[in-house]
Amino acid sequence: MEPVRIGLVADPAKPTEIARRFDDLAAPDGEDRQVWDVEVVSEPFTLASEDVDTALSRLTGQADEHQWDLVVGLTELPLRDGDGRYLLTETDPHEKAAVLSLPALGGLRMHERSRHALTELISGMADAGSRRDRRAPLARHSDRWRLLLGMVLANRPWLLVPGLKSALVAALTTGGIATVNSTVWLLAGSLSLWRLVIATIASIALVVGWLVIDGQLWDRPEDDSPEARERSRLYNTSTLLTLTAGVVICYVALYVLNLVWALFVLDPAVMSRNVQTSLGYRDLFLLAWFVASVATVGGALGSGLESDEAIRAAAYSKREEERRNRLARDRA
Repeated sequence: MEPVRIGLVADPAKPTEIARRFDDLAAPDGEDRQVWDVEVVSEPFTLASEDVDTALSRLTGQADEHQWDLVVGLTELPLRDGDGRYLLTETDPHEKAAVLSLPALGGLRMHERSRHALTELISGMADAGSRRDRRAPLARHSDRWRLLLGMVLANRPWLLVPGLKSALVAALTTGGIATVNSTVWLLAGSLSLWRLVIATIASIALVVGWLVIDGQLWDRPEDDSPEARERSRLYNTSTLLTLTAGVVICYVALYVLNLVWALFVLDPAVMSRNVQTSLGYRDLFLLAWFVASVATVGGALGSGLESDEAIRAAAYSKREEERRNRLARDRA
């Protein structure tokens, strides 16, 4: 039995990283087990979330060029069908092409889920080809919340921390100075728990808002169509959730560092004599909490925020813009 030549065409960045793990992809065990010869190509093939037919057409062209029997495209973009439902896969057995939207897998256990989805998808296409079926395009769908979770995890919010390095340095400096200020001790001690919670939420919201403005990350619809408006809402929601997760990570790190600093340099007995009120080690935890909120806003907004690649990568619209530019250059 001749091997089935399979092409995996992956959008740059994360989809390419995932696709390169599957060059050893094999057909499931069975009586007539096929031999799969898998080739991975990193190249942008998708433009917008609703443009599935164009993506399938480009994949078909890739299959003809490389003489593949089957081709599957891996993308990190959300895909939609004509009814507005979000797609996990779209298959055209007649053309032997399919596309897999990675964020529709949900973002958790990506390697395992994507391997399973690819194996199932390619097996079905190969079986259809051997029977010479001629069916209409086949689609599998995903719900919006799973897709949104996949988009946020695909943005890798923990990578925002290096993009906020100068803001973090400024925040640490602000926090270090504020920690040894007796006025700050009094303010921290006078705040109730719910006020500290509000201060935390407000400081995180301010930094997220400033990141969106400073990095020009807010996506606007290209036209007034329902599809364009829905895509912008999805992109903006994933961007806000990604930035919030990244800033929360920075906030927690800042709190821990401030707490360590406070425990190292401050003695509650000395603090009590200075402010003429009884203070204990519990107050150091509240002090570090309050200082983290103050330092987050003061350090971040005071230093200015870098709009580098780590921050721009939090926005799907920016990555789609880069993908379009690269695709246009490749076709020129």
